[in-house]
Amino acid sequence: MSESTNGSQSRRAFLSGAALTAVTVAAAACNGLKDPFSTQAEDQQVAPTGEKVKLLSVNGEVIEVDKAFLKPVPHMPSVSNSEARIGIPGKKFVMVIDLARCKNLKHCQASCNHMHHIQDGQNWIKVQKMKESAYTAPYWQPTTCMHCDEPPCVKVCPVDATFKRQDGIVLIDSDRCIGCRFCMAACPYSTRVFNWNEPVLPEEIAETPYSPETSVPQKKGTVGKCDFCPDMTRQGELPHCVSACPNGVFFFGDLNEDSVTNGAETFRFSDLVRDKAGYRLMEDLGTKPNVYYLPPVNRNFPIEAGEENDKG
Repeated sequence: MSESTNGSQSRRAFLSGAALTAVTVAAAACNGLKDPFSTQAEDQQVAPTGEKVKLLSVNGEVIEVDKAFLKPVPHMPSVSNSEARIGIPGKKFVMVIDLARCKNLKHCQASCNHMHHIQDGQNWIKVQKMKESAYTAPYWQPTTCMHCDEPPCVKVCPVDATFKRQDGIVLIDSDRCIGCRFCMAACPYSTRVFNWNEPVLPEEIAETPYSPETSVPQKKGTVGKCDFCPDMTRQGELPHCVSACPNGVFFFGDLNEDSVTNGAETFRFSDLVRDKAGYRLMEDLGTKPNVYYLPPVNRNFPIEAGEENDKG
């Protein structure tokens, strides 16, 4: 059977399914029955609008249904899995973290945990006290996934669950993940976490189909990590960690446009990294991270200012 034939049948099957759903809902509404797709707030009889919509029935006939009886399919991701794996065309995302500004407030961590429904102890952003040697001053270092251009995690995944997009973001497809943890072993930055237990999630989140762009909902027996919030970048918004930080520690932007911002300040990426001696972690490994650090010189806060929040 030809590819075009398969495509036609798939399209007819989809339209037939849509029509059947519409007819079912319409019939239920007309007979005073509960709409199977309605929420409790919507659990009431729908009044016809008089505006008709033409649909294809399961028998291939064109039928008309009142628009009031049409309901969107619930919990459908805004972006398909294939789109999520490709990424945003023309973009190459990059992050810059200014260590001189970090006070260890952990607002970045709290915002990330909240928006991704991450369980206790499964932080995707870790803020750690670092010290280069016995004679240098300590500083706070937020650590995210590095979204490497040569990601070892992608190379070792046996089922293509972890993948790199055209826009530079490395994501995980939990529907494919088999929990082998090869990616965790391969990651030199230790930024991945394993979901040992069944996540405790709100019902509406638990019932949502998994999307690599939101990394929600997390599933037992799979790996999770920082995802650069591609669902936000697709809307032209900043990742949650960037917008949550009150001290402007995180800068995010597009390498192709040579621009990064923390929401309040915008810099030319190349100038910022050059003028402030930016660097990447473990560059000698050849992973080519897309997260850059600015050295903790002329720090805004003393190390003691963040001690009380140092709980891992």
